[in-house]
Amino acid sequence: MERDAEWDPTQDPAVKTQFFRDASQSVITYNQSPDIPFNAGINPYRGCEHGCSYCYARITHEYLGFSAGLDFESRIMVKEDAPELLRRELASPKWKPQLIAMSGVTDCYQPVERRLQLTRRCLAVLADFRNPVGLITKNHLITRDLDLLRELATWHAVEVNISINSLDPELAAKLEPRASLPKHRLAAVEALAKAGIPVGVLVAPIIPALNEPEIFAVLQAAKNAGAQWAGMEILRLPLTVAPIFEKWLETHFPEKREKVLNQIRAIRGGKLNDPRFGSRMRGEGLFAEQIAQMFQIARRRVGIPDEGPELSTAAFRRPGGRQLNLGI
Repeated sequence: MERDAEWDPTQDPAVKTQFFRDASQSVITYNQSPDIPFNAGINPYRGCEHGCSYCYARITHEYLGFSAGLDFESRIMVKEDAPELLRRELASPKWKPQLIAMSGVTDCYQPVERRLQLTRRCLAVLADFRNPVGLITKNHLITRDLDLLRELATWHAVEVNISINSLDPELAAKLEPRASLPKHRLAAVEALAKAGIPVGVLVAPIIPALNEPEIFAVLQAAKNAGAQWAGMEILRLPLTVAPIFEKWLETHFPEKREKVLNQIRAIRGGKLNDPRFGSRMRGEGLFAEQIAQMFQIARRRVGIPDEGPELSTAAFRRPGGRQLNLGI
């Protein structure tokens, strides 16, 4: 299919994508990783149609008996009962009001969400309980839910991170083939900001020698669109994700393959991945320090903070029951 300047991959039907019912009996998951800034998360979908070759979540599909490669992006597990399970879990006396992250693993606004609306229905539940939520997405579809996000913002209970790591539409279409194009993500930032919804930008992943030179341009464009903060992460390639990314480089950027991989190894102690807590998100060594410094200098030049708002559980309530007054 020939792509014109206005082509948006999220509008193009997925080819041979299959959807399977996920019969999980709970929807809130918990992590104990010391370098992840949230304890509780919701992922209405397992697997992701966006098809990003670098995605660290690919390995989670292997736990289901699928491959981390094509299966991850074409065999999607759907938690059809997610909104009802979420309501039940929030209503339980065992639930301690706290931030819930959406898209901590796979994007909750991937293309099928346009039809199934599981994320929207989960947001409606969160708004009903006034439980704070942090969202990460690379899809303009989030603007569909401005009404619910606006309601959550009234209670200081929402923040949104739009993931943008390049402004080059050709590079973005190769890196993230079924995610919204950069201009549409910037349009989402602008729409959220104008609606009074706290919104920032996550420049991730930063890939040495590939999209690294765009850091300043991305931050400037994000600031111009209304982003209120910006964060970053350096590429990490756990387990079977590494060969998938290597093959992607060989296909799309064979002339840069060795330079990119050598710089990743320099950041990861001579390997393509370092799973240690603390270093896995930042990397180590000269190249990692240079990227971090480049980002901080660009962020200060642009005039954009590095942290979002402090969300609150003070307004949390159990509809039909007594309200709890707990703040964080």
